[in-house]
Amino acid sequence: MSDAAEIVVRLEQVTRVYQQDSQAVRALDGIDLEIHRGDFAVLVGPSGSGKTTLLNLIGGLDSPTTGRIWIAGTETGRMSKGELSEMRLRKIGFVFQEFNLIPVLSALENVEFVMLLQGKPEAERHARSMDLLKELGLQGLEHRRPAELSGGQQQRVAVARAIAAEPVIVLPDEPTANLDSKAGAALMDLMRRLNEDKGVTFVFSTHDPMVVERARRVIRLRDGRIESDERKPA
Repeated sequence: MSDAAEIVVRLEQVTRVYQQDSQAVRALDGIDLEIHRGDFAVLVGPSGSGKTTLLNLIGGLDSPTTGRIWIAGTETGRMSKGELSEMRLRKIGFVFQEFNLIPVLSALENVEFVMLLQGKPEAERHARSMDLLKELGLQGLEHRRPAELSGGQQQRVAVARAIAAEPVIVLPDEPTANLDSKAGAALMDLMRRLNEDKGVTFVFSTHDPMVVERARRVIRLRDGRIESDERKPA
């Protein structure tokens, strides 16, 4: 068992119940889970298994009905809304299925945006963003707006934005869903390289077998429970 310092997210007996047309729907049911620094993990399971709900809880976008969650050593249930927002800004990187780039900003400005909110100096923001875009194969496209980029290029900008602020964990939700197979494979190879070379921790939610194939840890969900949790040999 890894020591506590390496655990970036921990869930203890977490349930999440929604009200749907006067019916109580148990989206998650007694989840115990630890995510370790450097994990390249994927949440998989049929629709309705609880993948997105679990990802939203890990990212502090939702709160459990019962149970406890720690992110970077701090229990989220003890945080105010403002503290939760600050934690998401500084500790969590999100990569969305729909890219969620700001249309009026260039690729460079989109990557800089989170660091701007964090109050990082302009020179530091600019240098780090330029370095990341170059590393992600987007050199020469820094000043293009999202509409002038392909889907694969937009998703790479979204990945750059997610890791620019050096979060403790990055959470891509169906990151290949709107990409063709070639662009999706290139994106996954890129994130795997970031994981191996820079130690960036990733937890994906996906239906895509290609994403599962590239993961090093596969967490299978069914009916709101963890059915299996397997680490692949290195």
